[in-house]
Amino acid sequence: MAKPTDLKHFIAALCDALPTHVSTLKKDFEKNCQQIIPAFLDKLDLVTRKEFDTQKNVLARTRKKLEALEEQIKELERLLKKPRK
Repeated sequence: MAKPTDLKHFIAALCDALPTHVSTLKKDFEKNCQQIIPAFLDKLDLVTRKEFDTQKNVLARTRKKLEALEEQIKELERLLKKPRK
């Protein structure tokens, strides 16, 4: 989820983009955005960058272990196929 300060800056930028001659509309727009945008973002199935990076690292470690296990299986299969003397 985005930080509240980031959202405030985003909303302020949206309001600043509105023409200056609609100042009363700007105030209503900003008030509505402050309610609507955080509520909308909360409904989305989002993760933080930190959570994403953590899961990415877990996946990388898991992939490495899986590759090592696959190599072990190949070696065991090779040994099983090898004729015994």
